[in-house]
Amino acid sequence: MKWLLLPFFLLFAGCAAISAREPQVPASLVAELDKTWPKNRSIHLVFHGHSVPSGYHKTPEVKPFDSYPLMAMEKIQKAHPHAVINSIVTAIGGEDSVKGAARFEKDVLTLRPDIVFIDYALNDRRQPEADVENAWRSMARAAKAKGVPVVFLTPTGADNVRIDEPDEPLEIRAAIIRKVAAEEGVLLADVWAAWKADLKRGVKQDSLLSQANHPNRKGHEIAAKVIGDLF
Repeated sequence: MKWLLLPFFLLFAGCAAISAREPQVPASLVAELDKTWPKNRSIHLVFHGHSVPSGYHKTPEVKPFDSYPLMAMEKIQKAHPHAVINSIVTAIGGEDSVKGAARFEKDVLTLRPDIVFIDYALNDRRQPEADVENAWRSMARAAKAKGVPVVFLTPTGADNVRIDEPDEPLEIRAAIIRKVAAEEGVLLADVWAAWKADLKRGVKQDSLLSQANHPNRKGHEIAAKVIGDLF
């Protein structure tokens, strides 16, 4: 009897492991990235959010080539050297997810993106938690309705953030993003976890920031690597 039960146990365990697996970049997108000329086409990565993906470093200076949308595109390009890739930024400095969700259909989905990256947590600290959750959820559902994969980004860092404190507003927003991503079945780029890991290894926060709430190139590299690792 024990020998008969063992295969069923292994089958059940395997199914549980599959169901618990994190969402992956769709195989269909990876296949498109790996097509070669003349069968390939342009792949559109759209980065939606606030000033960080917009490329602001020390305001009002904008440095797109030192910011994660283009840095992540470079990493994806190296992983898929035959792909023709566009990095498109629809982000607006100073915006939060509530405003970003209101223009998501018009400004993002009309571009027919192959994948969308969303980053609003820093500015979402000024919005009520319920509104933040609703905004992120609405963008996930709007994209999924069009068959567009989505990647939620937790935040890059900022001055005066009390890391790992349960009442810290940025920690709360990061937790909301993780929760909605899990419930909606969308990809997560947990930049905040990677950022904190660097701080705990002894990296100084000042060495990652251009100003209080904007990363420098080194800080953007953290986000770019987390995104690139998805591919």
